[in-house]
Amino acid sequence: MARRSAEDTRRVILDTALRLLLERGPSAGVQHIRLQEVLRSVGLTTGAAYRIWNDQDHFHRELATEMVLLRFAPPTESAVVATEGADTFEEVIRLACADHVRYVSVFHTDPGSRRSHAFLTALALRTAAGAWPELRDASMKRHSDSIDQFTAFYTSMLDRFSMRMRPPLSVRDFAEAMASIGEGFAVRAAEGLEHPVFIDEDDPERREWTLMGITVRELVRGMTEFVEK
Repeated sequence: MARRSAEDTRRVILDTALRLLLERGPSAGVQHIRLQEVLRSVGLTTGAAYRIWNDQDHFHRELATEMVLLRFAPPTESAVVATEGADTFEEVIRLACADHVRYVSVFHTDPGSRRSHAFLTALALRTAAGAWPELRDASMKRHSDSIDQFTAFYTSMLDRFSMRMRPPLSVRDFAEAMASIGEGFAVRAAEGLEHPVFIDEDDPERREWTLMGITVRELVRGMTEFVEK
């Protein structure tokens, strides 16, 4: 059998630690993932690990950074799929927000959902990003990547429905505001709080609106305007 390289060993240990972290959730950060436990589960010795990391703290720092950067799908994928059939911007808002609420709520209802667990675990770690410089850098990179992709998504939606941002606001400003709202409601979901849902009494179809959807609808009305043709 070929001998593992140091990078192969590092990858095996980190992948196993990430799996354990996703299974257990973010309640205690990464500190509850003990290096000795990970080594036993993959059949490696302490010496193999300490040739890669100086100590447990060094291992935890890299594990936290890996978790923050871990994605199982592009950040906009779920919203794109959820809004494919929408024929108005308001319906895009309703469907996208309902999808986000379902996405973050799965954390409690479906223990096997890797994507929801990864998102909320990364979010929990990002709230403590100031503790370690490398974690702060990873958090900033994840946020920047998400904002870039959502800015492109929102731009396409505005173009599709002949809308634009009200000066001096930009689509990126809107993406930043949306990120704050989405992450705030995600924290509520992680706490186990039920998301309020309302029936639109003025809608002939009596469609359901999440509280997030109503919030975003008002944000859109204040930050955007129709383009005159």
